[in-house]
Amino acid sequence: MQRLKHNLLFWSEVDAPQNRERIPIPEGVPALCASDIGEDESLAALRDWHPDLLYVHKVTEPRVEARLLDIAPAILFAHDYYGTCISGLKTFKRPTTMPCTRAFGWECLLHYYPNRCGGLNPLTMLKDYSRQSKRLEMLSKYRAILTGSEHMRAEFIRNGINPDKVFNVSLPVVWSGEIAGENGHGELENGNGVGSYTDSRDDFAGTQNNDTGNGESKRWRLLFLGRMSNLKGGETFLEALPTVRASIAKPLRVTFAGDGPQRTEWERKAAKLRAQDSDLEIRFIGWVNDDKLDTVLLDSDLLVMPSLWPEPFGLVGPEAGLRGVPAVAFAVGGIADWLHDGVNGLLASGDPPTSSSLAEAIVRCLRDPAKLAQMRQEARKVAETFSMQRHLSALAKVFEKVAGSAST
Repeated sequence: MQRLKHNLLFWSEVDAPQNRERIPIPEGVPALCASDIGEDESLAALRDWHPDLLYVHKVTEPRVEARLLDIAPAILFAHDYYGTCISGLKTFKRPTTMPCTRAFGWECLLHYYPNRCGGLNPLTMLKDYSRQSKRLEMLSKYRAILTGSEHMRAEFIRNGINPDKVFNVSLPVVWSGEIAGENGHGELENGNGVGSYTDSRDDFAGTQNNDTGNGESKRWRLLFLGRMSNLKGGETFLEALPTVRASIAKPLRVTFAGDGPQRTEWERKAAKLRAQDSDLEIRFIGWVNDDKLDTVLLDSDLLVMPSLWPEPFGLVGPEAGLRGVPAVAFAVGGIADWLHDGVNGLLASGDPPTSSSLAEAIVRCLRDPAKLAQMRQEARKVAETFSMQRHLSALAKVFEKVAGSAST
């Protein structure tokens, strides 16, 4: 925007959000922070600045958001299930874990406990329902709503938003950590899909020679990359491994890079699997920084994304694709925007996600080395289409459209 000679101002609720890197503000650009100078003072200063357009991301309090929308025409970038789900997870956990496709409404209260849509505290359920209801009402006040995938665009249209106001601007896929943030559920994503710090519990030895000398690999190398929580599907991945091993001739090495509340449980299950099969190696290397992540990806044949919840996009997949790593994932959420079945990987059925369908997709990739090599090339090509230039161009078109309509 600065290059286009627009004036910018940053307004924020807090200066240093938890689980998120602080956004570097360009030199000479003014910034207002409600937690520093007060909510009323910061909003008054913003109003006095006379903005032509507000570009809004993840304001946490609907009351504050309503005050912002009274100042100037606004565009929302919807990173998650804003105003369309009580818990924001958009997932049924019972009788089996699977994405929810319902439109948001009072009927969601009837499903909340039987389908375990969230926690067990009824007060929290009612509070979250009220907050999300207010957010859904507020969506109509935005001049445009931007999403990072066609799945998310369809989600807002299903919940009553005019299709002419919802635009998919496709998230940019970069390597240097330019995109930083939290996905809405305490899961750190900083441009490579994982936290950029190291874990001292395990040392990663680096790239190992995986060539037999005749052009074939000694073993297949699978990678899980991300936060270790239930909805990320690591347990389902582990359950799929015996079937995978029984279907391929080579030894199998599985690397879990990341951390989270389920790590200890997954390590316990992995230990039992290793004890039953000497040709199955499963290791947990913790979070890795950007330099080590590059090495980890170059030492992997296939990324496995067993997410059970409908990922709004699944950025880690195409980021791995930039390093020529194809992916296997469940067909949930926005993953199909970048994972083209049979081109840069394979989609396993997500209705519902099961370990058997995941195992089948993994085996199909590994059984055909020539096809896998082709998928590596296509993974790069597909990932490169999600460029920063493409994203910024799409943003500029929406900004110009909204600003033009606001001035007439």
